[in-house]
Amino acid sequence: MRKYIFSVLIALLSLPVIAQQQQSQAKVVLDKTAEAFRKAGGVKADFIIKAVTNGLAEGADSGTIQLKGEKFVLKTSDMVTWFDGKTQWSYVTKNDEVNVSNPTQEELQQINPYTFLYIYQKGFSYKLGTAKIFCGKTVWEVVLTAKDKKQELERITLYVTKDAYEPLYILLQQRGQQMRNEITIMNYQTGQDYADSIFVFNRKQYPSAEIIDLR
Repeated sequence: MRKYIFSVLIALLSLPVIAQQQQSQAKVVLDKTAEAFRKAGGVKADFIIKAVTNGLAEGADSGTIQLKGEKFVLKTSDMVTWFDGKTQWSYVTKNDEVNVSNPTQEELQQINPYTFLYIYQKGFSYKLGTAKIFCGKTVWEVVLTAKDKKQELERITLYVTKDAYEPLYILLQQRGQQMRNEITIMNYQTGQDYADSIFVFNRKQYPSAEIIDLR
């Protein structure tokens, strides 16, 4: 009995050490992923996004995101979103309208899944999960959890390739909801040469669109 109690005590005392090691290892993976992204220049990623509720897929869509630093243009079947680092334009196809805003960091998290590359160092705790095979590649699993209990985005789960530190899978879990969004990266291209103008809404390409300024 005494031996059992000692074993339990040792296990409990080692938990903080294990947790600290997991966080340290996770930070190394995140730092290397962020550094690989910074060195990649312009990035283009084709993806599939699924809405999953209680383990069942409710809908799926495909899209493309082009990135340069914090700037991006995101295209799906029903929307195009541009962000130049300050201003965001979202064109809704079915309404033929453009919503203009200056989004908060939390709002950007809902739109651009790559925002985690800039936010993980503050506002999130993180730990390293198990190494696994995903889409034929060996990946790191990293789980980020928001420290602010009021934040809508509660958790991000990432699969990052072990060799090149490129994101392959991003899961976004909203707080208090059974639904989550799962993003699988199907194609990832680096070294793209993008002019800053592609991250700004071009009125000439959407002459009939109604502009709704929310700033």
